Amino acid sequence: MQITTAMIQDLRSKTGLGIMKCKEALIETSGDIDKAVEYLRRKGLADASKKAHRATSEGVVGCYLHHSNKLGVLVEIFCETDFVAKTPDFQEFAKDIAMHIASIGPLYLDPDSIPEDVLEHERSIYREQVAAMGKPANIVDKIVEGKLTKFHQQVCLLNQQFVKQDDITVGDYVKNAISRFGENIRVGKFVRISLGE
Repeated sequence: MQITTAMIQDLRSKTGLGIMKCKEALIETSGDIDKAVEYLRRKGLADASKKAHRATSEGVVGCYLHHSNKLGVLVEIFCETDFVAKTPDFQEFAKDIAMHIASIGPLYLDPDSIPEDVLEHERSIYREQVAAMGKPANIVDKIVEGKLTKFHQQVCLLNQQFVKQDDITVGDYVKNAISRFGENIRVGKFVRISLGE
């Protein structure tokens, strides 16, 4: 099958990746756009895991200020080099993360950053809920863990569905950026300030 420029542009608009990566994905998937998106996501995950050990000492503070001037976000976005940090694409990526935080309001970066007392409190609530349903004791823990996973998706930035592309998580968006920029990228601290809260 012939890979056309229009197909490459379509895939680029869906993934934000470069022309050569999109062309390679379309060739690998015989021109199937949906399969190419999946191929690139899998490749992005593999690329990200290879780069995860690299030091990230450069970056930017991404910011977002709502048009009402009553809600703002600051977020640290780290990368490996100052060269990448200064690119408009990287700064736009940082702004996207800040906008997501403003929109969804995560409380924690990832499940590992949730304090143990908060997790225990949630577990106890879920156990009470499951007990009230009359579920057998041997499946209570599985149900509680399933509910905790949903809790992570609600309160952890990297586990949330990305506000601009709801078929991926913010963590996936970061991994796609690692593939796109060719450097390890990580999200650091963030703060969301809403007037009166």
